[in-house]
Amino acid sequence: PRLSESLRMKRRLLAVILLSSLPGAALGQTAPNPTRTAWVQAVDGGGFEARLLTTATTCPVMHTDGGDVALRVRAAADDKFPLLCAAKVPAGTSAADIDGKPLPMPVADPRRILVIGDTGCRLKGATTQDCNTPQQWPFPQVAAAAAKLRPDLVIHVGDYLYRETPCPPGDAGCAGSPYGDNGPAWQADFFTPAGPLLSAAPFVLARGNHEECAREGTGWLRLLGPLPHQPGCLNHIPMFTVDVGKFRLAVMDDAGAPEMLVNKTGLPAYTADIAELGRIAPPVWFVHHRPIWAAITGPLGIPVGGNRTLVQAAHDAAQAAGKDAPLIAPSVALQLSGHIHTFEAINYDRSVPPQIVAGNGGDLLNVTPKDLRGAIFQGSQTVRVTKGISVGGFGFMLMTRAADGWGIDLFDSAGNPVRSCHFTAARDGGEGQVDCPESK
Repeated sequence: PRLSESLRMKRRLLAVILLSSLPGAALGQTAPNPTRTAWVQAVDGGGFEARLLTTATTCPVMHTDGGDVALRVRAAADDKFPLLCAAKVPAGTSAADIDGKPLPMPVADPRRILVIGDTGCRLKGATTQDCNTPQQWPFPQVAAAAAKLRPDLVIHVGDYLYRETPCPPGDAGCAGSPYGDNGPAWQADFFTPAGPLLSAAPFVLARGNHEECAREGTGWLRLLGPLPHQPGCLNHIPMFTVDVGKFRLAVMDDAGAPEMLVNKTGLPAYTADIAELGRIAPPVWFVHHRPIWAAITGPLGIPVGGNRTLVQAAHDAAQAAGKDAPLIAPSVALQLSGHIHTFEAINYDRSVPPQIVAGNGGDLLNVTPKDLRGAIFQGSQTVRVTKGISVGGFGFMLMTRAADGWGIDLFDSAGNPVRSCHFTAARDGGEGQVDCPESK
């Protein structure tokens, strides 16, 4: 049965009373950090899970239009992180809340998909961003503007936490910032600025290289990982799929796949994941942080790129599949990645699906060639760009279903339209394309 308005009001009033009794909070004042953050994300094994990061000592109940669901402890509070609670969202749920605050519910066939990536504020040695100025670190502005577009689903292509080392003495732009793999740093770099977007739509979350075990992997697996939480850090988690109606997302963990040399230890896992793409019912969108064939600026402005580890994995998977097998399975219609801090749309001359890079959500930008044709890829001389562009500046993109594919609208950090593209999936033996015509 639908919750009555009077019951909702009572719960909201009780929540205010409880929050005001927390240390550091007072009536009429806002606590310096949120006492709780709730969101909904896709998880391994299918479906979505509601999660709650809270300074409380027990997990509350999630109220749904199908009945109450008790949140369980996903990870107990410790000296670095507060309590994390979780519960599976029952299939068919259309409305749910925790303590009167509504949760965004999954849409069976999403038509508006927002893509962001590489969103944190960089603090690493002498390289710093001014985390308090939107022009320098615009992710809070990006998240607020993106939420206003009312997406059905958000895909984050990885790299959430960049605050790795202390703010240098005398640097007013980051003075007092938390850093490291702990609750305060995750709150500052992701959960607080992402708040409006976390409230707007469910998330699909890829793991970035900043979430590898040598960096913030323990925190990511605890807070945002798709598997049940366990102590320690896994170097690699198997690819998982998300059914989004007319197609599937295949989310690969390539956090430990370096560009410049082949990670021989991790290579078998990446090869297995890429081979697995051919066993997923089409159409598939391949979501992973590090693009296999994308470009940065090389000598004399020539576009260069290619991830040696993933290129080798793709070749090994194709070789195992048999003679003339494509490097990426025909079931894959599109690749979505981040890692390069710009927007790129690339089409290739082999049976490799189009690539979109959306790594411009907040961290220091990369300057990439506007025209990516002629890109030289290390580790692979068989894949060439037939048509490819990059668009600089901070921002995000929204993909909207159309009769003949998907419209792609690029926005700057304030939510102003920048450029439009169009994705058309492969049909009748042809190849898919991402077209970004010049603005008139």
